Amino acid sequence: MERIGEFLPFMLEGSVTTVQVFAITLVLSLPLGLPLALGSNSRFKPLSFLCKVYIWIFRGTPLMLQLWFFYFFFPFYFNIRMDAFTTAAITFVLNYASYFAEIYRGGINSIDKGQYEAAHALGLSGRQTLFDIILPQTMKATLPPIVNEAITLVKDTALVSAIAVVDLMKATNSAVNRLTSLEPFFYAAIIYLLMTFVLTLIAGRLEKHFSRYDAKEEW
Repeated sequence: MERIGEFLPFMLEGSVTTVQVFAITLVLSLPLGLPLALGSNSRFKPLSFLCKVYIWIFRGTPLMLQLWFFYFFFPFYFNIRMDAFTTAAITFVLNYASYFAEIYRGGINSIDKGQYEAAHALGLSGRQTLFDIILPQTMKATLPPIVNEAITLVKDTALVSAIAVVDLMKATNSAVNRLTSLEPFFYAAIIYLLMTFVLTLIAGRLEKHFSRYDAKEEW
């Protein structure tokens, strides 16, 4: 217990990096996924094709491989060098945007076609229909899968340790090697569980918030 106290501050510093990667990914990939989803559904075939290929590539290859690709490929072939944290953030944003795009696309496609027809009958433009009618309903419908992806993201951040980002997992491995004990893994598990617990609480509040508005609409 006394020895782990020497490394716990280092693990907490790694936790800050983990939270930073999580926050940057969520803040940037959530809005980026929406135009990708709309592009996939577009009637303009070249745009639809490009968006679907993007989603297919990033969902069809391992996130670890993508991290290595951006970290080693661009410096070697294009002499474009980024620090490990920036590389990790960009890779995570691009990867998770593809998953959120599919979630959004599923939510948009689940909206009854009759609502498009009703909006057209009321004289609403396509833009008004999308932003005032379709997307608000989509956001409500996609909240549970988005929360699930966010929880997965917390755990996936451990992969950044593969490219020398000192996150919680990297700091934990260092503590294990120095202490020759598996005890740091126990503390790391507690920290990850606390993060997912906080996310679960936030998700519960959001679901209650939206369900309250649904109840008002029914009333």
